Amino acid sequence: MAYYTDLFSPETYEAFTQSDQSISGFRLRQKNAASKIRPGDKLVCYVTKISRWIGILEVTSEYFESNTPLFYEDDPFVIRFRVKPLVWLAKEKAVPIHENHVWEALSFTQSHDKNSSHWTGKMRNSLNPLSMEDGRFLEELLERQKIDGHIYELDEAQYRKLVGQRIRREDKVVSVSVPQEDELEKEARDEQTIRESYQIQALLARIGEAMGFTIWLPRSDRSNIIREWTPNDGVLLDVLPLNYDETTLKTIEQIDVLWLQRRSIVRAFEIEHSTAIYSGILRMADLLALQPNMDIRLHIVAPYSRKEKVMQEIQRPVFSLLERAPLSEICSFISYDSVRELSDTQHLSHLSDSVLEEYAEEA
Repeated sequence: MAYYTDLFSPETYEAFTQSDQSISGFRLRQKNAASKIRPGDKLVCYVTKISRWIGILEVTSEYFESNTPLFYEDDPFVIRFRVKPLVWLAKEKAVPIHENHVWEALSFTQSHDKNSSHWTGKMRNSLNPLSMEDGRFLEELLERQKIDGHIYELDEAQYRKLVGQRIRREDKVVSVSVPQEDELEKEARDEQTIRESYQIQALLARIGEAMGFTIWLPRSDRSNIIREWTPNDGVLLDVLPLNYDETTLKTIEQIDVLWLQRRSIVRAFEIEHSTAIYSGILRMADLLALQPNMDIRLHIVAPYSRKEKVMQEIQRPVFSLLERAPLSEICSFISYDSVRELSDTQHLSHLSDSVLEEYAEEA
């Protein structure tokens, strides 16, 4: 018997709660991870956005693949297990991971600052293995919570905003969010945050160079970035080798970091150091509107404290209607801490850019 993570958003938590709770589903890209799970293994369930442990599901079958809608009309969770709920808590009784007695007991959180993202590796995807000690601790914790648990207050109005809404495209139904504007939020373009954003651009450029890519940086940023990164000859491009119309090229040229292989963009990164989180996301959306057939991976890079804001903005209704696909399915979030962690990885030159999927978090 082994323990694995099973991540829910508030929306999927509500959908599973309202179902007969006999099947837990995962996206197709998790098929390989699912193949390692056996009947008798246990899924330790965690709700993102509210950061709470919510339940324990015992796996009662091998995985199977099915397109039959279970949770939604257009259900993306096609890799499935039959499960038996051992614990399934109301959201008010779900246990926050940041509670001291939880944080200090788990091997992957206890040595980290609660405000950093260094601890999040286990919680970026479902079906990550947990140690036997962590799994048993969480199972016993949630069993006690089911019988005589503490109530952890939750703002119901704020929670309902996190659950979001669903709208229909021509090809599918997708989740969207409508962020509430905070009149106190202003552009935080102070010297310290701008300098940090240049440092992150430089790290991304250095990582891309180590992996064998050529690099594009906006001309207006270069003098600041090359103070942090000295490229080898021919790595930093003077001209983009792309055949697009002038409007598209002007949009692409403003993206914070591009990794290119010959004449193709492989990865595009926007670094968001301001509180509004708009400019980079809009630029990504503009690019996809201009070139809907462009097949590249897009990433918004920001401080971990801004993650939920980024996720909400990516899920705005207007971005769900892009021709190629909703922006939330194409563009992911990477924290500053994750960029620093990746930059410290040994033998970067032996890694492919797919390693970013271990650090990227999807909306």
